[in-house]
Amino acid sequence: MARVFDVVEYPDAMRNELVHRFPESGPGDFRIGSQVIVREGQVAVFMRDGRALDAFNAGRTTITTANVPLLTNLLGKLFDGRTPFPAEVYFVNTREFPDVKWGTPQPIIVKNPGVGLGVALLQAFGNYSFFVSNPQQFVSQFVGAQGVYSLSEIQGRFRTILLSKLADMFGELGTKGGRSVLDIIGLTEEIQAGVRAKAQEDFKAIGVTLKTFGIESIKPSEKSAEELRAMGMLDMATYTQLQAADAMRDAAKNPSGGAGLTAGIGAGIGIGNIMSQALAGGMAAQPPQPQPPAQPPAPQGGGGAPAAAAVPAVMSPADAASYLQVSEADINQMIADGAIKSKKIGSQVRISKQALDDFLNS
Repeated sequence: MARVFDVVEYPDAMRNELVHRFPESGPGDFRIGSQVIVREGQVAVFMRDGRALDAFNAGRTTITTANVPLLTNLLGKLFDGRTPFPAEVYFVNTREFPDVKWGTPQPIIVKNPGVGLGVALLQAFGNYSFFVSNPQQFVSQFVGAQGVYSLSEIQGRFRTILLSKLADMFGELGTKGGRSVLDIIGLTEEIQAGVRAKAQEDFKAIGVTLKTFGIESIKPSEKSAEELRAMGMLDMATYTQLQAADAMRDAAKNPSGGAGLTAGIGAGIGIGNIMSQALAGGMAAQPPQPQPPAQPPAPQGGGGAPAAAAVPAVMSPADAASYLQVSEADINQMIADGAIKSKKIGSQVRISKQALDDFLNS
C-alpha cells in the first residue's frame, strides 16, 4: 500500500546531489492540504507517469487544487479533497556547481601538415561550472527508477558535450583556419569562449546553464605506436618501426640491467635511425641501419703489429666487451640473460664474433 504523506520536504543541503526523489522508493500519495517545504537552492517538481507537471519554489506551501492544477486536472475530481493523489516529488538542486573537472580520456586528432606524420594528438583538461536553470525540463530528461541523482552520474553526459565542441574548435582553428598546432595551443582564451558558446544550446536543451568553461592545459599527447595504430594513424611499416623504437626507449629507461641493459644498448645504436626513417620522408618503410661497431684497440707489443688488427673470430668476455665498448660485467649479464650466445670450454667462456654481430643486428 502506498504511504500517505502530509509533509513533503528534503532538509539535506544537497551538496553533491542534483536531484533527490521523495519518497526514494515505492509510490507516494499526497493529500490536498499537505505542506510542501522547499529550502533555498531547491525546487520541488511533482511528477506523474513520467511527466513533470507542477513545481514549487523555496518556501512553505499548502497543496490546494489551485496550486497543483495540472495534477488535479489530470486526476479529475478528487472526491471533496480528502482522497490522496499519487505522484512523485523530485527536489532539484538549483545552486551553482563550481569547479567541475573535465579532461580528454583519449587525445583529439588535429591535422598538422608538413610536420612528422602530418597529424598531432592533443590532450587537454580544465574545469567548468553550471546550474540547473529549468528544473522541470531537467527532471523530465533524467527521471528514472533510482531515488538519488548525483553529480558524478551526469558528468559523463556533460563531458561528452564539451569534448565534442572542443574537437570542433580544434578543427576550425587547424583544418579550416590554417593554424599550426603550436598556434592552437596558444589560443586558450579563444577556445574557452568558443566551446562555451557552442555547448550552451546543448546544455539548455536539458534544462542546464553552462556558466563557465576553463582550460588549464592543452598539450601534445605522448602515445605509443600501438595506440597510434589503433587510431588508424599508421601504416604497418611505420607501425613496426615505431613499435621497435618504443620498446627500446622503454627498455633503456630500466636501470636494473638484464634485458633492460641489452635493449638499452640496442636503443643507443639504432633508435635514431628508426625514428628518422619513421617520421621523415613520407613514412618510407626502411629497415633500421645499425652503426658499424667500433674496432677493438690494436694489441701492443713487439713484432710490428698493424695499427688496426683484424677482429678475432673467437673472443673472451673481455675481448667482447672491448668490441661492443661496454664493461665485461655487462657482457656476462647479457650471456646470463641469453641475449648473447657463448660456449664454455673447460673453465673459460668463449664468444664468437658472429654471435656478437647477430646480437647487434637483431
